[in-house]
Amino acid sequence: MIKKAAAVLMAAAMAVSLTGCGSITSGKRIIRISHAQSETHPEHLGLLAFKEYVEERLGDKYEVEIFPNEILGSAQKAIELTQTGAIDFVVAGTANLETFADVYEIFSMPYLFDSEDVYKTVMEDSDYMEQVYESTDEAGFRVVTWYNAGTRNFYAKTPIRTPEDLKGKKIRVQQSPASVSMVNSFGAAAAPMGFGEVYTAIQQGVIDGAENNELALTNNKHGEVAKYYSYNKHQMVPDMLVANLKFLEGLSPEEYQIFKDAAALSTEVEMKEWDKSIEEAKKIATEDMGVEFIDVDVDAFKAKVLPLHEKMLNDNPKIRDFYEHIQTVNEQAKGEE
Repeated sequence: MIKKAAAVLMAAAMAVSLTGCGSITSGKRIIRISHAQSETHPEHLGLLAFKEYVEERLGDKYEVEIFPNEILGSAQKAIELTQTGAIDFVVAGTANLETFADVYEIFSMPYLFDSEDVYKTVMEDSDYMEQVYESTDEAGFRVVTWYNAGTRNFYAKTPIRTPEDLKGKKIRVQQSPASVSMVNSFGAAAAPMGFGEVYTAIQQGVIDGAENNELALTNNKHGEVAKYYSYNKHQMVPDMLVANLKFLEGLSPEEYQIFKDAAALSTEVEMKEWDKSIEEAKKIATEDMGVEFIDVDVDAFKAKVLPLHEKMLNDNPKIRDFYEHIQTVNEQAKGEE
């Protein structure tokens, strides 16, 4: 509680001291980046590469400060601070961005990508993704790159080997309408709640399980209370590095290119570190926590929720172009098999 209170006080102090024009210290413009992860997380390591790249080339003008562990507030609050220019960059999930641009809802669609290779191909197509990234310009910010957050899978106190094993179970989901519909379509009861509440909710039996990537088992200790992790791969949802638009537009063309290159480098580093961290998390979860990893028939799970695609497309026409683009990449990948 003391640590949390200190973080809140620090965030409040920061909010008071920051201005829309950014802070100048010793003649340098301070660039502030907020994210929710620890200092050992792949995203933080990617951001350290971002900082190093910028400061090596523009160190006489800019100093990059990284604030992990939600020190500057939750992702939603940090997005708002980025909108106003109080901070310059924030790492946020696409569920947080849905509020500002409807197109981001597509990432909550189950089984959108046929494979992780398709997912990465789509996300690495920077020319196409730039159209998506610009969709939040009216809100005052723009995505500059993406980070791999792996596949989202179910984990619970009892094994989930088939879709029928989900019936009647209470499963925590992100506070996204599409994720709620997905879990309900499996016959489970969706329980939207904050991520920080999940451990206690599973431990006390308020919910039976949750869905996330493998790092939730180790970094957040969920493997202590949920011993079965099933690879049904229902979603592949990236995190996004979001920048204040006025800051980007105030850069010279040369500076803008350096920041853009730094963002791309941060993604390269994050992706390599992600793969390593997942291997380590699985090892720790298996050997130290007694978690069982279960391979399942993904197609059986997929069949249960595919009708949600058409419903989401009808409810939100703004995702249709992006959806069709992804389906084209899915088909191309099948032709190459």
